[in-house]
Amino acid sequence: MPAKVKFEQVEMLRSKLSRSKAVFVGEYRGMTVAQITDLRARVRAAGGEMKVAKNTLMKIAMSEEGMVAFPDDISFGPNVFTMAYEDPAAVAKVLRDFAKDRTNKAFSIKGGVLGDSVLTAAQLEALADLPGREVLIGMAVSAIAAPISGFLNVLNGTARGLVTCLEQIREKKEKAA
Repeated sequence: MPAKVKFEQVEMLRSKLSRSKAVFVGEYRGMTVAQITDLRARVRAAGGEMKVAKNTLMKIAMSEEGMVAFPDDISFGPNVFTMAYEDPAAVAKVLRDFAKDRTNKAFSIKGGVLGDSVLTAAQLEALADLPGREVLIGMAVSAIAAPISGFLNVLNGTARGLVTCLEQIREKKEKAA
Protein backbone atom coordinates (compact mmCIF):
# COMPACT_ATOMS: atom_id res chain seq x y z
CA MET A 1 0.00 0.00 0.00
CA PRO A 2 1.46 3.39 -1.00
CA ALA A 3 2.51 5.76 1.73
CA LYS A 4 0.45 8.83 2.60
CA VAL A 5 3.42 11.02 1.61
CA LYS A 6 3.20 9.82 -1.98
CA PHE A 7 -0.50 10.69 -2.16
CA GLU A 8 0.34 14.17 -0.85
CA GLN A 9 3.13 14.57 -3.42
CA VAL A 10 0.78 13.56 -6.25
CA GLU A 11 -1.81 16.08 -5.02
CA MET A 12 0.84 18.81 -4.85
CA LEU A 13 2.00 17.97 -8.38
CA ARG A 14 -1.61 17.94 -9.63
CA SER A 15 -2.21 21.43 -8.23
CA LYS A 16 0.89 22.71 -10.03
CA LEU A 17 0.00 20.92 -13.26
CA SER A 18 -3.56 22.29 -13.25
CA ARG A 19 -2.15 25.84 -13.45
CA SER A 20 0.56 25.12 -16.00
CA LYS A 21 0.37 25.62 -19.75
CA ALA A 22 3.36 23.38 -20.46
CA VAL A 23 5.70 20.96 -18.67
CA PHE A 24 9.33 20.50 -19.69
CA VAL A 25 11.70 17.73 -18.60
CA GLY A 26 15.41 18.11 -18.07
CA GLU A 27 18.13 15.97 -16.57
CA TYR A 28 20.02 17.63 -13.77
CA ARG A 29 22.54 14.87 -12.92
CA GLY A 30 25.88 16.44 -12.03
CA MET A 31 24.66 19.99 -11.41
CA THR A 32 25.88 21.89 -8.39
CA VAL A 33 23.52 23.47 -5.89
CA ALA A 34 24.54 26.92 -7.11
CA GLN A 35 23.72 26.01 -10.71
CA ILE A 36 20.29 24.56 -9.91
CA THR A 37 19.50 27.56 -7.70
CA ASP A 38 20.48 29.91 -10.52
CA LEU A 39 18.33 27.96 -12.99
CA ARG A 40 15.34 27.96 -10.62
CA ALA A 41 15.62 31.74 -10.23
CA ARG A 42 15.75 32.27 -14.00
CA VAL A 43 12.75 30.00 -14.57
CA ARG A 44 10.79 31.74 -11.81
CA ALA A 45 11.54 35.13 -13.44
CA ALA A 46 10.20 33.79 -16.76
CA GLY A 47 6.92 32.69 -15.15
CA GLY A 48 7.62 29.06 -14.37
CA GLU A 49 8.54 26.72 -11.55
CA MET A 50 10.91 23.79 -11.30
CA LYS A 51 10.16 20.69 -9.27
CA VAL A 52 12.19 17.55 -8.71
CA ALA A 53 9.84 14.61 -8.43
CA LYS A 54 9.81 10.89 -9.02
CA ASN A 55 8.97 10.04 -12.61
CA THR A 56 6.18 7.65 -11.64
CA LEU A 57 4.54 10.20 -9.35
CA MET A 58 4.67 12.82 -12.11
CA LYS A 59 3.14 10.36 -14.59
CA ILE A 60 0.32 9.59 -12.12
CA ALA A 61 -0.31 13.31 -11.51
CA MET A 62 -0.33 14.04 -15.25
CA SER A 63 -2.75 11.22 -16.01
CA GLU A 64 -5.06 12.35 -13.20
CA GLU A 65 -5.00 15.88 -14.66
CA GLY A 66 -5.86 14.51 -18.11
CA MET A 67 -2.51 15.45 -19.60
CA VAL A 68 -0.48 13.41 -22.06
CA ALA A 69 2.18 11.43 -20.20
CA PHE A 70 5.84 11.59 -21.14
CA PRO A 71 7.15 8.69 -23.22
CA ASP A 72 9.54 6.27 -21.54
CA ASP A 73 12.57 7.60 -23.44
CA ILE A 74 12.07 10.99 -21.74
CA SER A 75 11.02 9.88 -18.27
CA PHE A 76 14.00 7.93 -17.00
CA GLY A 77 16.80 8.95 -14.68
CA PRO A 78 16.88 11.91 -12.31
CA ASN A 79 14.60 14.52 -13.87
CA VAL A 80 13.58 18.03 -13.01
CA PHE A 81 10.13 19.05 -14.22
CA THR A 82 9.55 22.66 -15.20
CA MET A 83 6.00 23.98 -15.25
CA ALA A 84 5.35 27.07 -17.40
CA TYR A 85 2.52 29.08 -15.87
CA GLU A 86 2.58 32.11 -18.18
CA ASP A 87 4.52 32.01 -21.45
CA PRO A 88 5.84 28.55 -22.41
CA ALA A 89 8.18 30.03 -25.02
CA ALA A 90 9.88 32.25 -22.43
CA VAL A 91 10.44 29.34 -20.05
CA ALA A 92 11.70 27.15 -22.90
CA LYS A 93 14.10 29.93 -23.88
CA VAL A 94 15.50 30.07 -20.34
CA LEU A 95 16.01 26.29 -20.27
CA ARG A 96 17.61 26.24 -23.73
CA ASP A 97 19.98 29.12 -22.94
CA PHE A 98 20.97 27.54 -19.64
CA ALA A 99 21.66 24.19 -21.33
CA LYS A 100 23.74 25.84 -24.07
CA ASP A 101 25.92 27.73 -21.59
CA ARG A 102 29.34 26.06 -21.49
CA THR A 103 29.53 26.17 -17.70
CA ASN A 104 26.24 24.25 -17.33
CA LYS A 105 26.96 21.14 -19.41
CA ALA A 106 25.46 18.88 -16.73
CA PHE A 107 21.93 20.09 -17.55
CA SER A 108 20.21 18.71 -20.63
CA ILE A 109 16.72 19.18 -22.02
CA LYS A 110 14.86 15.95 -22.78
CA GLY A 111 11.45 17.14 -23.98
CA GLY A 112 8.12 18.33 -22.75
CA VAL A 113 4.36 18.49 -23.05
CA LEU A 114 2.56 21.50 -24.49
CA GLY A 115 -1.21 21.15 -24.49
CA ASP A 116 -1.93 17.69 -25.89
CA SER A 117 1.40 17.40 -27.73
CA VAL A 118 4.58 15.70 -26.58
CA LEU A 119 7.63 17.74 -27.58
CA THR A 120 11.06 16.34 -28.34
CA ALA A 121 14.18 18.25 -27.36
CA ALA A 122 14.45 19.64 -30.92
CA GLN A 123 10.83 20.82 -30.87
CA LEU A 124 11.40 22.43 -27.50
CA GLU A 125 14.35 24.35 -28.95
CA ALA A 126 12.14 25.47 -31.85
CA LEU A 127 9.60 26.70 -29.29
CA ALA A 128 12.37 28.60 -27.54
CA ASP A 129 13.23 30.33 -30.83
CA LEU A 130 9.75 31.84 -31.05
CA PRO A 131 9.47 35.51 -30.09
CA GLY A 132 7.81 36.35 -26.80
CA ARG A 133 4.06 36.64 -26.32
CA GLU A 134 4.03 40.45 -26.49
CA VAL A 135 6.02 40.44 -29.73
CA LEU A 136 3.66 37.89 -31.31
CA ILE A 137 0.64 39.98 -30.29
CA GLY A 138 2.30 43.08 -31.77
CA MET A 139 2.98 41.22 -35.01
CA ALA A 140 -0.66 40.10 -35.22
CA VAL A 141 -1.95 43.61 -34.55
CA SER A 142 0.34 45.12 -37.19
CA ALA A 143 -0.75 42.47 -39.72
CA ILE A 144 -4.39 43.33 -39.03
CA ALA A 145 -3.73 47.10 -39.14
CA ALA A 146 -1.65 47.06 -42.35
CA PRO A 147 -4.60 46.91 -44.81
CA ILE A 148 -6.42 49.62 -42.87
CA SER A 149 -3.42 51.95 -42.92
CA GLY A 150 -2.92 51.26 -46.64
CA PHE A 151 -6.56 52.17 -47.29
CA LEU A 152 -6.15 55.40 -45.32
CA ASN A 153 -3.04 56.26 -47.35
CA VAL A 154 -5.02 55.80 -50.56
CA LEU A 155 -7.77 58.07 -49.25
CA ASN A 156 -5.26 60.66 -48.08
CA GLY A 157 -3.46 60.50 -51.43
CA THR A 158 -6.34 62.18 -53.23
CA ALA A 159 -6.50 65.02 -50.70
CA ARG A 160 -2.69 65.39 -50.82
CA GLY A 161 -2.81 65.56 -54.61
CA LEU A 162 -5.49 68.28 -54.50
CA VAL A 163 -3.46 70.33 -51.98
CA THR A 164 -0.31 69.96 -54.11
CA CYS A 165 -2.21 71.01 -57.24
CA LEU A 166 -3.70 74.08 -55.50
CA GLU A 167 -0.26 75.02 -54.15
CA GLN A 168 1.23 74.86 -57.67
CA ILE A 169 -1.61 77.01 -59.06
CA ARG A 170 -1.01 79.57 -56.29
CA GLU A 171 2.74 79.65 -57.04
CA LYS A 172 2.00 80.15 -60.79
CA LYS A 173 -0.34 83.04 -60.07
CA GLU A 174 2.22 84.67 -57.74
CA LYS A 175 4.91 84.40 -60.45
CA ALA A 176 2.56 85.79 -63.08
CA ALA A 177 1.57 88.74 -60.92
